[in-house]
Amino acid sequence: TLLARNNLAGAYESAGQLERAMPLYEQTLADSVRVLGEDHPDTLLARNNLAGAYESAGQLERAMPLYEQTLADSVRVLGEDHPDTLLARNNLAGAYALADDVEKAIALYERTLADRRRVLGISHPDTLTSQSNLAGAHALKGDLARAVALYEQTVAQSVQILGEDHPTVQTMRNNLTYWREKARAERLDLSTDS
Repeated sequence: TLLARNNLAGAYESAGQLERAMPLYEQTLADSVRVLGEDHPDTLLARNNLAGAYESAGQLERAMPLYEQTLADSVRVLGEDHPDTLLARNNLAGAYALADDVEKAIALYERTLADRRRVLGISHPDTLTSQSNLAGAHALKGDLARAVALYEQTVAQSVQILGEDHPTVQTMRNNLTYWREKARAERLDLSTDS
């Protein structure tokens, strides 16, 4: 029943109906804590999903504490190297980036990327996602040269692993194109100012 409710909430969220998804996620988390306990992996997932819905709704002040608690509990219950712990760290980094705390985001993304490379390997799709997320954080910080270089590396690896036509490759390629154009425009602005 908890899983069914969680999945229904996820379907509403995917359909852009956050006002219908959030109460279901909230109920799923409350019931998971009551039935399964605070430390059950499904409870951790329920908390993470609710945080994601709050983030999608632009309610970072509600999402951030849930992400932080999910990460702390995941480390304690599942261990530092568990894929769900790595996901929790990645999600918290994303929330920091959205909250304009890019330095914290970069630190968490770097750690997540290093851990995913070690645990999952450099070719795993989650590792490539971490690499792309780190590139995006560097771009937000204004370090476009580093961001573009990392995006280039990520796109090349993604094409090899996922193929040219994979939607993730297309998204990463679009990000690369966008930030290359921004970097080129920035260089042009600097050269005309001199």
